[in-house]
Amino acid sequence: MKISKPRGTRDFLPQDTKKRRNVENILRQVVRNWGFNEIITPTFENLELFTLKSGEGIIGELYNFRDKGDREMTLRPELTAPVMRMYVNEMQAYQQPLKLFYFENCFRYERPQKGRFREFWQFGVELIGSNKADADAEVIALATEMLRSTGIKGDLHVNNLGVIRHLLSVLEPEQQSRIMRLVDKKEDMGLDEFLEEINAPADLRMKLLELICLTGEGAIAKARDLIGNIPEIEAFQELLTLLDIYGVEYTIDFGIARGLDYYTGTVFEIYAEGLGAQNQVCGGGSYQLIKLFGGGDVPSTGFGLGFDRIMEVCEIQAPDDIPVVIIAKDSTRPDALKAAIRLRPHMPVYTDLMKRNFKAQLSYANNIGTRHVIIIGEQEVEAGKVTLKNMESGEQELLSIDEVILKLGHKQ
Repeated sequence: MKISKPRGTRDFLPQDTKKRRNVENILRQVVRNWGFNEIITPTFENLELFTLKSGEGIIGELYNFRDKGDREMTLRPELTAPVMRMYVNEMQAYQQPLKLFYFENCFRYERPQKGRFREFWQFGVELIGSNKADADAEVIALATEMLRSTGIKGDLHVNNLGVIRHLLSVLEPEQQSRIMRLVDKKEDMGLDEFLEEINAPADLRMKLLELICLTGEGAIAKARDLIGNIPEIEAFQELLTLLDIYGVEYTIDFGIARGLDYYTGTVFEIYAEGLGAQNQVCGGGSYQLIKLFGGGDVPSTGFGLGFDRIMEVCEIQAPDDIPVVIIAKDSTRPDALKAAIRLRPHMPVYTDLMKRNFKAQLSYANNIGTRHVIIIGEQEVEAGKVTLKNMESGEQELLSIDEVILKLGHKQ
């Protein structure tokens, strides 16, 4: 009986896995160089962790289940909530700010489509303990540097939700939340209908619709003319000044809302070419979640990178680690194993496991595209050396193992 993989999941073949690991390691090195430390959270959590953060409606999107103790559990659909839970459980006494990152698989029960899977990977960063513009600027600059390191040119859009929240402060909290979600989804008709439904003041409606259309150069000045010189605009300007120092290119976009109540100020999204309509590869901002999970009123800022979307457009190739192939006769197989043991700390090495004859071993080496083979026959054993053959030029040299290491080590 043939069993297929579950819908919405993928198998990664060796070459795909090499490329993914290579890009993953590039991203890891960048975040480590910025002083962030890696953490790992459980693959499944208590269901309540995510319903507290996102409401009961999220259950339909989850792989949730009852365990043998009749506890409601779920596979993690994202990683910000688990990190906040970890902070409350175990890290409140740590020196702040905490600079954390993670790279893990997540699960959502949704209709699979191009760029969307039921199992997907997220690379994320959380900076906990600072509500300063400096923290937001560093996180945004880091996100752009991570994308740059993979060869992806991202289009960064940035906003400060304090501005729109200031404008909406005369409305009920539930009404503000609904408006933010409609703005986030770019549902202009729905937004207009809802403002009509709640009988929002005409002046507020006019200013809101104009504000969320402000983008690019001059947007800050136009926002000041529209709303006044409020502190939230000054805070936004401070962030932009820091981004200029970092050399980050950005577009001011007062229509970026993120649509979630826990975002408090800075929000940003990054889009990449080549992904069609689903072109967002990164999103984040400053938020307050720790208090919701039983901790203090601790500010945080962070982002999540959609690793699978990055891999769709990333042109970085898998590392070239084609092994050196050792070819031996039956009588010299023990010597081939000893040579492999010496060589493997320095390079990938393949020894024959099929007891093929000399010609078949050479054919295998050709088929996998190896650049070099090491031949160990009776004459080589007697001389205490090996024959190194360049498969492209046909050139052969009689060398010691140490000489082979000097010639090929870490070059394969």
